[in-house]
Amino acid sequence: MKRLLAILVTLFLLLGVAACGGGQKQESKPQDQTQESQSEKQEGQKKLKVALLLPGTINDMGWNAIAYEGLKLAEKNYGIETSYREKVSQSEMEEAFRGYANQGFDVIMGHGFEFGDAAMKVAKDFPNVKFVVTSSDISQPPNLGSLKVNNTEVGFIAGYLAGLLTKTGTVGYIGGMDIPPIRDAMIGYELGAKLANPNVKVLSTMTGSFHDVAKAKEQALAFIQQGADVLLGNADESGLGVIQAAVEKNVLAIGYSMDQSPAAPDHIPASTLQSYPIAINHLIELILEGKWEPKYYGMGINEGATGIIWNDKFMNKLPAGVKEKMEQFLEDIKSGKLDAEKLAVEKGLKK
Repeated sequence: MKRLLAILVTLFLLLGVAACGGGQKQESKPQDQTQESQSEKQEGQKKLKVALLLPGTINDMGWNAIAYEGLKLAEKNYGIETSYREKVSQSEMEEAFRGYANQGFDVIMGHGFEFGDAAMKVAKDFPNVKFVVTSSDISQPPNLGSLKVNNTEVGFIAGYLAGLLTKTGTVGYIGGMDIPPIRDAMIGYELGAKLANPNVKVLSTMTGSFHDVAKAKEQALAFIQQGADVLLGNADESGLGVIQAAVEKNVLAIGYSMDQSPAAPDHIPASTLQSYPIAINHLIELILEGKWEPKYYGMGINEGATGIIWNDKFMNKLPAGVKEKMEQFLEDIKSGKLDAEKLAVEKGLKK
């Protein structure tokens, strides 16, 4: 068993797991990386230049990876020129925005709520450059907008599944930094779990870090000790600790943002989707068509930006009726019968 856990930990460290972005202390200055597409549609004309600033690395199998996927998808679809910079700490955000603006980039995206202040400051000095902050709802005419996949809805979907799967009647949510996107998902998780099972007990906390794997694991183990048998980690690479704890104690974990089941196929029945690739690709399309505005763009299940990804290898272990109940639940969200944001307001959890 110890050998198996060692192998799993090594795999997790190579892949990484993530939830939502947070600033990371940069150990070494990453070099900007630029790649160009040869799309015929832009042959012979100036290509749109799009840069992406990331708080972590593109191989984290989560928050940063989904933004990078979106950038590459837009590059493939529209023949844009792209560049990205990894591990941008909060103290470097302003400099990073200015650097790309001075290099002549047309669009600069900061991936994460925490890029907002720096973007608003720099945007004033470059009125011809479009600035976009993800996981935020800020805007600043004439050239700054935001893009957010509905975090409350993502947590809502994960929570409903947790409520259906729990055998002990206790589930857990472990977030990273206590910032609006992470808290919104936590609110949604609790609402979803209690909708599925009114008597469920929801344990939740923030570790205060997106990078402290040991601390997240310690918290997950504490929740398991209190009876939690389904966990969700929404904490960037710290989510690794949550999955480690689930494997070690043989309980379930729900993946976040993208399909995380390869990291623990026997313990992750499904992952809740937070598709920034779809959202970013749509945004670039609006810019190319001249339809983009400096405003907040919100996306959810009807845009294909939220949903669930089932782990095929787990389906034979899924309790009877769970998948059917989830499918009906998702249909109710699509039709507007269920609205996580409205529920949160009604219950006084959000304004």
